Amino acid sequence: MAARDFRGKVLVVTGGASGLGRAIALRFAKSGARVVALDRDQAQIDSFASELAALCADSLCMTVDVTDAPACDEAIAAAVARFGNIDVLVNNAGISHRSGFAATKPEVIRRVVEVNFFGAVNCTHAALPHLLASRGVIVAISSVAGFAPLIGRTAYAASKHALHGFFESLRTEVAPAGVDVVMICPSFVATGIDRHALGADGRPVRHAQVVVGERATPEAVADRIFGAASRGEPLVLIGRTAKLAWWVSRLAPRYYERAVAKRLRAEIDDDRSGS
Repeated sequence: MAARDFRGKVLVVTGGASGLGRAIALRFAKSGARVVALDRDQAQIDSFASELAALCADSLCMTVDVTDAPACDEAIAAAVARFGNIDVLVNNAGISHRSGFAATKPEVIRRVVEVNFFGAVNCTHAALPHLLASRGVIVAISSVAGFAPLIGRTAYAASKHALHGFFESLRTEVAPAGVDVVMICPSFVATGIDRHALGADGRPVRHAQVVVGERATPEAVADRIFGAASRGEPLVLIGRTAKLAWWVSRLAPRYYERAVAKRLRAEIDDDRSGS
C-alpha cells in the first residue's frame, strides 16, 4: 500500500498544546496538514495557537477535557464544521502516576484510567463516522507499559493495556472500511508527563522519576509517528528500550519482571517515605 500524503488532510490531536502532542501537531503541520489541537489547559492552548498559526495557516485550537464525552462530541463537530472532515485522529492526551498500589487511593486509579483510556474512547467515538468516511487513520499513544508490567504504575499500565485491547479489536471492525489503527509504544520521552504525575494521594508526585535507557525527544517520536501513520503500521516500538522490553517480556517474562522491579523499586520506597 502506498504511503498516505497528509498535505491538505485534517489532523486532530489530543493533549496537543505541549509535550508530544505539540510535537505531533507541528510535524503534521510541516507536512501541509490542517491541524486541530485539543488540550484541557487554557493557557497552553492559547499560547500554542499563535505558534501553530505561524506554521499552519489553516489550524484550530480548542480547550477540551477528553474525559467529558459531550465536550469531545462538540469539539469534533466544530472541527468538521471548520474543515469538512477528519483524516487523522491522534489520541495522545494522558497522565501518569508513580506510587505502589497498596498506598494509592482508588480515585487516583480511576482518574488515570478515565483520562488515558476513556478519553481516547470518547474522542474516537465522536470522530469515527468521519474517519470511516475519509478512510482515515486512528493513532493511539500507548507505552512500554501497554504490553509489559511496570512497577509503581498499576493504573498507568492498566490504562495502556486497555488501549491495546480496545484499539486492536476496533482495528478488526474498521480495517475492511479502509481505516488504519496504529499503536505507538515509546519508552521514556522527554515531556512534562513525569513532572505532572500523580502521587498516591492524588497530589503531584514528590519524588523524581527513575528512567530506564535514554529519553527520546518529542520531535523524534513525533517524526516516527508521522511515518507510521502514513504507512498504516499496526504496532510501532520506538527506541531501543521499547524494543528490548517487547522481546524480553515475551521470551523471559519472569526475568523481565524482576529486572524492572529492581530498577524502579526506589520510586515506591520514596513514596512510602514521603520524600
